Amino acid sequence: MADPRFAQAAGPFTLGVLAKVASAELWPADADPTRRIRDIAALADAGPDEISFLDNRVYAESFRTSRAGVCIARPELRDDAPGGMVLLLTGQPYMAFADVANLFYPDLPPEPGIAPTAVIAADATVPDSCRIDAGAVIEAGVVLGERVHVGANAVIGRNAEIGDDTVIGANATLSHCLVGARCLVHPGVRIGQRGFGFAMSPAGHRRIPQTGRVLVGNDVEIGANTCIDRGAGPDTVIGDGVMIDNQVQIGHNVRVGRGCVLIAQAGIAGSATLEDLVVVAAQSGIAGHLSIGKGAQIAAASGVMRDVPPGGRYGGTPAVPIKQFFREMATLQKLARKGDA
Repeated sequence: MADPRFAQAAGPFTLGVLAKVASAELWPADADPTRRIRDIAALADAGPDEISFLDNRVYAESFRTSRAGVCIARPELRDDAPGGMVLLLTGQPYMAFADVANLFYPDLPPEPGIAPTAVIAADATVPDSCRIDAGAVIEAGVVLGERVHVGANAVIGRNAEIGDDTVIGANATLSHCLVGARCLVHPGVRIGQRGFGFAMSPAGHRRIPQTGRVLVGNDVEIGANTCIDRGAGPDTVIGDGVMIDNQVQIGHNVRVGRGCVLIAQAGIAGSATLEDLVVVAAQSGIAGHLSIGKGAQIAAASGVMRDVPPGGRYGGTPAVPIKQFFREMATLQKLARKGDA
């Protein structure tokens, strides 16, 4: 159960409502749809008036011993449920739980208002529905959408545009960018700083003007301390629905397609293209000017130095198809054991 100092559940909700929201089948069939459920909780902690979920068999034992009143689970697990537990049966328990959790803990619009210490340019567009916290700076020509929340000490640079219902975390800085609606930009994010572009010479390196922008789509989440450089002429583009973890680096001119997932400390070098639904796991690096095909997956701590085809699963440094990577690792382990013999 959430700490009420930081989050308060919107419930209770009836089983019937929860089944509808989860697009799930109520089981047993005679379960009372008017029974009220108060909150969500983890399997090991849930009580009789709380709902949990199971989507990973690693937690099967917790499921069998759980005191949860309701659990979202796959149909094939109905016989493993402890006595008295009601199930919401679905083929996608985690997605269903996300819908239920958002019902209990919805994103609420910010309480409108402008802190006395905020600095807002006279020609900036800031609707009355926005919230601007202490020390925030909104520079000339900025356009904020409805219900935008700008956190403490955040800076929105000249002429930037932020879409409706987007949240900008404390101490974030945004410049040279157009950000879509319903985005979540966590504290310390840097968007739109100059890209890492210069001509190299023994006599000294010469900077090249970075005249592009950062275009961020709708429903994008950008984790704390992530940096997204503006383009050198072409724009840096982040597609709709992209999820970016903390401390990710995205270089200039990079194009990230719809629904991609970039996990902690991943680095995408300049002018690389990630097509839709690519997953880049933690601490992986993708070299510049490469193309990563639709639906490809890059394993953690990999170094990608050549194009990856659509649907490819690659790992290692330099990254190779994942089955090849596992064979190579197995061979090395065998050689190491022989050497110890």
